[in-house]
Amino acid sequence: MAEAAHKFKLKKEDTVQIIAGKDKGKRGRILKILRAKDRIVVEGANIVKKAQKRRNQQDRGGIVEIEAAIHSSNVQIVCKKCGPTRIGYKIDGDTKTRVCRKCGEAL
Repeated sequence: MAEAAHKFKLKKEDTVQIIAGKDKGKRGRILKILRAKDRIVVEGANIVKKAQKRRNQQDRGGIVEIEAAIHSSNVQIVCKKCGPTRIGYKIDGDTKTRVCRKCGEAL
């Protein structure tokens, strides 16, 4: 039986900072979340070279640079006030909002 996909507190378009690996300290937007593999793709981070086949007459083949996935444990969400932080939740009535653990501001 397959293992259940990990639940992410991060969402697409969130600004995150990389806290480990070759791109440590870089910030970027989340482009894609791969729940089954517990990984995310961050804009402008973890750039790798990939050989790509030519698809049609206009498309150029060759070696291209693309963003590769990073493990979700290696990134932290960035709060506008206090920088990289963890995510907490605040429930008022029937709405659940993500908040910064340091300053309490909504993310």
